[in-house]
Amino acid sequence: MITVHHLNNSRSQRVLWLLEELGVIYEVKRYERDKTTMLAPPELKAMHPLGKSPVISEDGRVIAETGAIIEYILERHGKGRLIPPPGTNERLRYTYWLHYAEGSAMTPLLLKLIFTRLPENAPGFLRGLVKSISAKANARLADPQIRTHLDFWDTELSKSEWFAGQDFTAADVMMSFPLEAAAARAGAKSKPMVKAFLDRIHARPTYQQALRKGGPYDYAS
Repeated sequence: MITVHHLNNSRSQRVLWLLEELGVIYEVKRYERDKTTMLAPPELKAMHPLGKSPVISEDGRVIAETGAIIEYILERHGKGRLIPPPGTNERLRYTYWLHYAEGSAMTPLLLKLIFTRLPENAPGFLRGLVKSISAKANARLADPQIRTHLDFWDTELSKSEWFAGQDFTAADVMMSFPLEAAAARAGAKSKPMVKAFLDRIHARPTYQQALRKGGPYDYAS
């Protein structure tokens, strides 16, 4: 049986959702972030040297990184589901979005999160200065990139209901996190196609069940 080593408010929520979509039996081992530092507890390092989530274990194997986990689960348990046939345009789109989600989409969102949090971690006498620098960094670096990605998502989702085509795939599971994070941090819901995508995934019973298994989620964290 798969064990999902699930850290609250982390990207492992997507793994729970994928398993629910496939109807795979699994168990959840929970880890809680430090409420001050928001870092994962040291116990996660017992599973993987980086001490980060998501991590799954099954039959003595330990797999980390969301994309690698999704590929493993589909190969081992997917039975051809949630992935387009080889050699099709949909498969090419699927592969692109599967890797783009972490390779390109999350970088500016992570920068925005870091810049936004810098002032609260600065000494009191420097907080005003750090806040000003962080605001300028967001305005000049993170925000323009995020706007470019938002426009890209909205345009692509106007071509088809899902990222790889007309059918829901694991690429949509991967892309859910950047869109959720952008909605929480950067006003992505102002984009009609992005909002429609988020509404569609939120309505899926499997998505809702994964949230019940994983616990409340704050995408702004």
